[in-house]
Amino acid sequence: MHPEMTLVLLFTAATAVAIAARHVKIPYTVALVLGGLALGATHFAHDVHLTKELLFTVFLPGLVFEASYHLKFSDFRANAVAIVSLAVPGVVVAIGATAALLVTSSSFAGSAKGGFDWSHSLIFASLIAATDPIAVVALFKTLGAPKRLGVLIEGESLVNDGTAIVLFTLVYAAVTGGGMSVGEGVLAFVRIVGTGFFIGAIVGLAATHVIKRIDDPMIEITLTVIAAYGSFVVSEEFQASGVIATVTAGMISGSFAAPRMSATTRVAVESFWEYIAFALNSMVFLLIGTAVSVGHLIHAWRPILLAFFAVTVGRAIVVFAATALLRPTRERIPWKWSVMLTWGGLRGALSMVLALALPYEFPDRDLIVTMTFGVVLLSIVVQGISAGPVLRRLGLASPISVDVS
Repeated sequence: MHPEMTLVLLFTAATAVAIAARHVKIPYTVALVLGGLALGATHFAHDVHLTKELLFTVFLPGLVFEASYHLKFSDFRANAVAIVSLAVPGVVVAIGATAALLVTSSSFAGSAKGGFDWSHSLIFASLIAATDPIAVVALFKTLGAPKRLGVLIEGESLVNDGTAIVLFTLVYAAVTGGGMSVGEGVLAFVRIVGTGFFIGAIVGLAATHVIKRIDDPMIEITLTVIAAYGSFVVSEEFQASGVIATVTAGMISGSFAAPRMSATTRVAVESFWEYIAFALNSMVFLLIGTAVSVGHLIHAWRPILLAFFAVTVGRAIVVFAATALLRPTRERIPWKWSVMLTWGGLRGALSMVLALALPYEFPDRDLIVTMTFGVVLLSIVVQGISAGPVLRRLGLASPISVDVS
């Protein structure tokens, strides 16, 4: 099948799934993954693969920019300690906790060599560390969840996408004989993240400076596109974090450029990015479904369940530890929110792409890829569908979004 026809059919499928999801009343992203599984069974899109190049070149910059554009700098600053705690040291702790749980239960993991050692466990834990809140944040808005809870989940995921990619790179280098010490790893992390932030700030401020001086919707939309993809590409060229750069550029543009736009331009820009997010999300989650081999998942059900358990427990350890440490501060997190922060930590396309990026000669690569796909699928379907009932059960859903602290 020609790529053009495949693209048209994918968009047709996305539209059909969106309409069906409204009637069935399940999160759109969950419906997309299930639709992708159905499409994968027909093998009609077997020539389209969710590769690292495709995700980093097309999908990730647009999705990250759209989310960060709507995350106001003032909201991020008010919750900066909580967000950074979850997204930086929290990710490190989650990687360690997840790896430890896998190692201690290695006889149950079903590895070809009888179990996972620390190197394999750390690789898996680092590539599965990033959270993807798309389904949950959309649900929060529908159910009227506390605004600050949505800010915490969305802000954390935007930052931990970048930190997880950097940590995965560092862990992989250490495991495969990169010879990097802990001190060198910390310095490399600071350099990669710091350079990404600096480049994103420059690009975002430059776009904002131009936007303030013109009033042309088409030019201003184009400037936001340049900010989104330009910050990512330039940062990657300097071997820094493209995600952190795009997050920074997006927040600066949304917080400082958007208020200076005319009403007409603001509507045009927001409508453009809303559609871009819809289109990119549709493709990503459909491709997640088509990439999953149900037969392989069924065969590896034990290590997948173990991995899902380890990932969830690791997430809970991080969230509840952060909640306890933040109790004396002005950024304290209610205990009920901790449950939702834990259960709302879905995994998505980034983890799958990082798993697929492992070299074919890496030991137990096939099992790690299958476990990653299984955890992502369970996360999106099980946690995505149950997020609404959990939110209601906790008494956090209301007709009007209220900021509770």
